[in-house]
Amino acid sequence: MKIKEIIVVEGKDDTVAIRRAVQADTIETNGSAVSKETLMQIKHAQEKRGVIIFTDPDYPGNRIRKIVEEFVPGCKHAFIHKKDALPKNGRGIGVEHATNEAIIEALKEAHAMSEAFEEQVSKEELVAFGLIGGPKAKERREKLGEKLRIGYTNGKQLHKRLMMFEITKEDFQIAISEVLQEEKNE
Repeated sequence: MKIKEIIVVEGKDDTVAIRRAVQADTIETNGSAVSKETLMQIKHAQEKRGVIIFTDPDYPGNRIRKIVEEFVPGCKHAFIHKKDALPKNGRGIGVEHATNEAIIEALKEAHAMSEAFEEQVSKEELVAFGLIGGPKAKERREKLGEKLRIGYTNGKQLHKRLMMFEITKEDFQIAISEVLQEEKNE
C-alpha cells in the first residue's frame, strides 16, 4: 500500500515501523521539542503532498500533534489504539510497537479536523454520560476515543475533538452505548 501524504512521526523507530507496513515518506519530529525547521518542513510537505500526523497515543504524542496542527492547519490525523502500541516487554508505548495491520488500519482511518462543524454533542451530554467528571470519566474517554478513532483526550478537549473530527450524534451514541455496555459486562 502506497501513501501519498507525508507521515509525521516522532522518531526513527516509528519511520521503520511505518515503512515496514506501507510505502511512505516520513518526517521525524525527534521528540516533543519540535524545531522551527521541522515545522517549516512539515508546512512545505502539507502544501506539496499533504500530511498525516501519526504520533504515539500518550501525552508527548498529543503534545506534538497539537504543536504541528497549530503551525500547519489542515493535516490529517491517524490514531493508533494504546493496546496496539504496547511492546511485548511491556515498557513504553509507541507506533514503533504496532503491527503492520494496526498501522495500515490507522492510516486508512486518517482524517482531517474541521473547525466549522456544527455541534452535534453538547457538553451537557458529555457530563450526563460520565465523560467529564465522575469516577470512571478518564477510562470512558479513553475507550470512546479508541472507538471513534479520535485518540485520548482530557475532559476539556473531548468536546472540541468531537466537533473537529465531525463526529455525528449518531456515531457518538453508538460508541458511548458500546462503552457503557462493555462496562456492564466487566
